Amino acid sequence: MNLNLFARPLVLALVTLLTISSSAAEKSEHNFQRWEKSISQFEKQDQEQGVKPGGLLFVGSSSIRMWDLDKYFPDQPVLNRGFGGSEIVDSTHFADRIIIKHEPKVIFLYAGDNDLARKKTAEQVASDFKKFVAKVHKSLPETRIVFIAIKPSLSRWKLADTIRQANKLIAAQCAKSDLLEFADVWEPMLGEDGKPRPELFKSDGLHMEHAGYLIWKKAVQPYMDQK
Repeated sequence: MNLNLFARPLVLALVTLLTISSSAAEKSEHNFQRWEKSISQFEKQDQEQGVKPGGLLFVGSSSIRMWDLDKYFPDQPVLNRGFGGSEIVDSTHFADRIIIKHEPKVIFLYAGDNDLARKKTAEQVASDFKKFVAKVHKSLPETRIVFIAIKPSLSRWKLADTIRQANKLIAAQCAKSDLLEFADVWEPMLGEDGKPRPELFKSDGLHMEHAGYLIWKKAVQPYMDQK
């Protein structure tokens, strides 16, 4: 009896099983559940304050969460939906619950910083942005989306080349659509030595002081026109 006739199907089945298991593990690796408390809090706020379509919605990671939008834009209909530590895929995943129902005129997205710090490539971050745009425009085809460039920072300066590449890829995407914009904060946050300006950051070298947010305000202001 030729045992290879029996062994070959068994090996193929084992390889297939391992491939499926590996794929499933990759898909389940990102833990969206960790944000449930933050997302539920946003939903509670919506119930209490009501939803006002046509505003300016800011979403993304901690640099958005920590931005006192009402202070910097007192005369604008701004809404903060940032949740610290998040990646682009998180904003995409929760878009129905925290973005789309508000029907914003303009969405300002800042994310990608944490993505790259967690070993994603520039190409993956650009792809994730493309998926975010597709998710939003499926329900809100006329909404403008402004990507705030991934910032340079003291604590993540070792990622500078990768950040530059991610910004370049996303800026190229934005250039192809009238509904997409790229707000550059990279260059204005660099000093004459070509490195991040220390005075823009808190002691952790990552999050920003008032001076940093003033640069961001100037960068996004041109895209806040409601006409």
